[in-house]
Order: sequence, then structure tokens, then C-alpha cells
Amino acid sequence: MEVLKTNVLPMRIKLIFNPGSGSNDDSPQQMLAVIKEMQAWKFIPEIYLTAPDCNLKTVVEEAIAQGIELFVVCGGDGTVTAVTKAMVGSNATLGIVPTGTQNNVALSLGIPTDIPAAVAILREGRDLKIDLGMVTCNNVSTPFIELCSVGLFSTLFPSGDDIQHGNIARIGDFLGILATSPPSEIHLILDDNREISELGHAALISNMPYIGLNYKVGAVDAYHDGFLDVLFFSDLSKLDLIGYILNGVGTDSPEDPRIQHYRVREVVIDTEPSMSVMADGISLGEGSVRIEVQRQALTVMVGSTESNDGQ
Repeated sequence: MEVLKTNVLPMRIKLIFNPGSGSNDDSPQQMLAVIKEMQAWKFIPEIYLTAPDCNLKTVVEEAIAQGIELFVVCGGDGTVTAVTKAMVGSNATLGIVPTGTQNNVALSLGIPTDIPAAVAILREGRDLKIDLGMVTCNNVSTPFIELCSVGLFSTLFPSGDDIQHGNIARIGDFLGILATSPPSEIHLILDDNREISELGHAALISNMPYIGLNYKVGAVDAYHDGFLDVLFFSDLSKLDLIGYILNGVGTDSPEDPRIQHYRVREVVIDTEPSMSVMADGISLGEGSVRIEVQRQALTVMVGSTESNDGQ
């Protein structure tokens, strides 16, 4: 390891650090640890601290114009997805040092949460062109790296995310939404022109093998197999769905047979009444959506996913 470190060439990178990811108390120590490891690998990090109103698209464009080709995100899934959107269409490469709560993208890509091991992947890992999803809602197209949701999960996400990050005052909001949200007639048109129309509460479209609380919903190579995984929850009650949120599928037990699971290149979803749509934690409004896979749309430094297979 030390021989490799002393023989690599210095490399400028853009380090995009989210001081609000994970535990805020750990952020200063995490940043120091990341910088120390990067310097050991002869990276020259140019640090950018994210803020709620920051324009990452401009940050990425300016860095690329200055000759930087590797962008390293130090944060959770929210920061990774925000930087991903900013990088779409460029030839730059994304690296990840996961310091968030769930870190599904990192888990899916074989990137450990151990900081030295994650930084080492930036030198020792392999660069891979991965797929992205593209969702079009209300005539606006938005890329996503992890997940698009239609229905109850989208409606519950804001309060659920706050609760997960320690704001227990939102439990009342969460339960109120759960109690009052009605089902809709959900109509899916799959890319083989097969049509499915049933009363239900939610559909999830995943580009990654892991979503939610590290639940495995797709193959280990789901992010570059040319397909999206569609999970349609038509036969599950709202209590069943809460059980899904808490217990997951594909972890210690097989996927619930009531969940309809399809692999598609494209799916169109209509709901009546209209249901909320969300992509990687960002609300896109309500209405009909078209979701399709974008092949090899982003270059990412990845580790080994062999240990994830079969989980």
C-alpha cells in the first residue's frame, strides 16, 4: 500500500463536503480524516462546503473549466444525488466517501463507510460508466441515481426523513399523512406494452440494488444492467407498507409475493387521483410520469460489489 502511495502522481480533485450529513458533531473530524487520507494518496483537494441554497451545477462547471476531472462527494445519498445531477452531461468522474445515514449508493457501488478504505478506492478502484434513471413529470425531465417513487412513499418522505434525522416532533405529521392518504388507481405501461391497472398506494422505480434502510431490491449489478426495477404495491394495505418501510424486503426473508416486481427499460405511470412523485428525495409534483433508463450516463469510481451479492 505504501509503495503505491509513493508512486502515484499528484492529482487535483474537487472535494464536495456536506457538513450536515450523518452526525453534525462528527463533521470536523471527518473532514480532517478525509483530507489526511487524500494527502497520503497525493490528492490535492479543493474543498467546497455545501449549503441548502448552493448551486452545485455552477461549482461543477467552474471546476471542470479549471481542469478538474474527479469530483469526490463526502456526504450521504442526498449529497451524492445532488452532485450527480450537476455532473450529468460532463466527462468528469464521481467519487464517493460515504458519511451519511443510509449510504445506499455507496453500498450498491461497493464503497465502504470506512474513510481510509473509501479514499483508497479513488486510486485503486475502477472507473465504471453506470446507468441513471430519467423521470419526466409535468414536462420537466429529472435524472436520478437511486430511486423514483410515486404515491404514498413520496408523501411520507419529508416527515419520515426528519424523524430519521432525530426530529421526533414530526411523528404526528407522519401518522396523520398515513391515516388520511387514500389509494389511487395506478396504471402502468411497461416497455413491452403490457398494461397493469390496479388500486394501490405506491410504486417504486429503482436504479440501485439497495434503497431505503439498505434493503436489497435489485441485482448486484442493477446500476449498469440497462434496466430499472419497478416495485408495484397494489395488494398491500397501508399497515403492510409501514411494515415494508420498517422491515424491508430481500434482507432476511424473500420479497413479499404481493409486491409485483418488473425489470424495464421504460415505464409510464398514470394515477387517478393524481399522486405525488419524487426522485432521489426531491418532489416533482403530481401527475403522469415517464421513467426510462439512461445507459452509461455517469462515470463513477467503484469498489468490489462481490460482498453485497446475496444479501
